[in-house]
Amino acid sequence: MAHFDFQMPVTEEQVRKLRVNDTVTLYGTLYGIRDATQIHMFDRGRKTRFDLNGHAVIHTAPNVRRVDKTDAAPCGYAPICIGTTTSDRMERFTRPLMSECGVRIIIGKGGLREGSLTAFKEIGGVYLAVIGGAAALETTWIEVIEDVDLDDLNPESLWRFRVKGFGPLLVSMDSHGESLYTQVNKAAREKRAAALASLGVKR
Repeated sequence: MAHFDFQMPVTEEQVRKLRVNDTVTLYGTLYGIRDATQIHMFDRGRKTRFDLNGHAVIHTAPNVRRVDKTDAAPCGYAPICIGTTTSDRMERFTRPLMSECGVRIIIGKGGLREGSLTAFKEIGGVYLAVIGGAAALETTWIEVIEDVDLDDLNPESLWRFRVKGFGPLLVSMDSHGESLYTQVNKAAREKRAAALASLGVKR
């Protein structure tokens, strides 16, 4: 296991150095994205003015409040709570996010499926996991909401955050075909089988 500090954006080479169980902390820019955002981008053909190439996206629909525009709130939004949502239902967007937008890192909770793992391997990307219930902590890692696009979808807009020390986050799916979720599932099934066998239960 190793730890990596990344100033965003990153290169494919940097991402391919990551292995499952490594940890990563992000600095610079992080984009917030969710179901509706991606439905509009990839199913309905809407474009964003943001350049996502080499960047990380986090599955979120943040709780924010409107404020006067200042240096501390340049787009007129201040964060209240920016938590991570479950990633599984956004599985089908992993490949287009990477192939069409150049995204290298996806952050969420609960993991993604085999199709995403294949995309990470072929294109060069990773999935970084956040523990559920850590929204209050995550919010402290965000310095400011710098900008927002597709804001008619609010709160499922496309958000641009400036982050400092966002992490450490756990590499749970890498570009080498390894998935922590697969490993944990396999180990759990083996333990279950052993427990049943010890009780004389036939499968």
